[in-house]
Amino acid sequence: MDGDKQQSKLMCRKVEQSYQMISKKWALPIIHSLMDEPKRFSEINAYIPDLSKRMLNERIKELEELGIIIRNVIAERPVRTEYSLTRKGKELGNALNNVVEWAEKWL
Repeated sequence: MDGDKQQSKLMCRKVEQSYQMISKKWALPIIHSLMDEPKRFSEINAYIPDLSKRMLNERIKELEELGIIIRNVIAERPVRTEYSLTRKGKELGNALNNVVEWAEKWL
């Protein structure tokens, strides 16, 4: 029985951590913007017009630290930087598609 309680506590902690991560303002729209293809900073910013560049930069760094977004430097002239979802980020995006479908239906 104690093992079940510990497992339940661990699962609850993981769920809470995931909710905290995705509930940060702008995190979900940023993830959603990268679902189809990698984008440059300015393209993400254009996709989410109300998002300031400072906040976009902050959220991208947080999502990178969480292993959801990866920064790709493309060695061209001029050097370009694109952002894309990691496997972890794509799986999260796919899970969030259910929320998008729900929102379209009910909101």
